[in-house]
Amino acid sequence: MNLVTHMTTDTTIINSFFIFFMKFKTTPYHFDLIKDNERLSAFWQAIKEYEGDNELAYDLGCGSGVLSYFLSTYFKEIISIEINPAAFACARENLADFDNVNLLVGDVLEFDFNRKADLIVCEMMDTALIDEEEVPVLNQAKKFLKPSGKIIPQGVINSAELVNMEREYVHWDENAKYDVFSDAMIYSEFDFLDGINPDFEAVLSFKAKKDGIVNGLKITTFTKLADDIICGPTPMLNPPLLIPFDSKSVKSNDLINVKLKYIMGNGIESIKTHVI
Repeated sequence: MNLVTHMTTDTTIINSFFIFFMKFKTTPYHFDLIKDNERLSAFWQAIKEYEGDNELAYDLGCGSGVLSYFLSTYFKEIISIEINPAAFACARENLADFDNVNLLVGDVLEFDFNRKADLIVCEMMDTALIDEEEVPVLNQAKKFLKPSGKIIPQGVINSAELVNMEREYVHWDENAKYDVFSDAMIYSEFDFLDGINPDFEAVLSFKAKKDGIVNGLKITTFTKLADDIICGPTPMLNPPLLIPFDSKSVKSNDLINVKLKYIMGNGIESIKTHVI
């Protein structure tokens, strides 16, 4: 599979998004999300290209309300749920003029869904789905999706590489120094319409491309928003994750097997690695 970052070619639309949403009331975190034009345009394009019934959409973890704003053009009703009171207050102000958006504050995992939706939008994304609640939330919420219903994003594709990393703890790759020792390999793919076991465990096999010391993995997640839209990573959408393991000396063409375990939704503390 050729993994490419999606970017809408309509720069006028991107610029108009940026100008408009800079007027949105946001928390500091959600302000950074809005500034990520690539992420924002990809979600807008996926919602714009949605084909299906348009009676009811759920926006789970709606934040400041940007995706609910997009949905309001296409759906008769949107139910938007946000657990963070500060973000909810921003969304309530930003979407006050939209009669078809029903904003609720609360935990999606405890929400009593009593109506079936045509579309679920859930942007609780994080690298390999480890540090956010995308999987437990969707495993709960999609019980209330119509048989013909859809989810945005559709799923994720995870890849891994052998690296020599400078820091000896799990961290994102922003401003981090590391040296890549293998080709990237796709080690898992998930479709959000399927049932997903959050307990992930696999042995990943790599071929070293050069001599040296390896001491970690670089995990990169690509988000499939629609059949023709694969996005990422971007600054605010699944930045690559660096995961340490015990140092091992390698030579070019050596085969290295690494056991990788984590629980999706349980945070980076759940990650365990071991060279076999």
